[in-house]
Amino acid sequence: MEQPIEWKGNLPFYRGHLKELPFITGEGSSKKAMYRQLAAQYQEYAALNLVEEKEEEMTSSLLTADQLLKYYDGETFDGFSLRDLLKEDE
Repeated sequence: MEQPIEWKGNLPFYRGHLKELPFITGEGSSKKAMYRQLAAQYQEYAALNLVEEKEEEMTSSLLTADQLLKYYDGETFDGFSLRDLLKEDE
């Protein structure tokens, strides 16, 4: 988001920030310089704070027997056998 243009002497001075991340700010004697600062700060923020999301495939082996039975809706999971599950609890 751009803020109103300020004048320093006879030269314009631009300020702005990212709407979603208002703590990332930029300023400069041109819009290009301001946006360059915003981009650089966002790249630094992204490198430090954004972690690649690991996709884990949800399988019945990730759940305990109690969790499986709590959410069991009649669907048969791959490799799931109620008989085997009951043997494990004994």
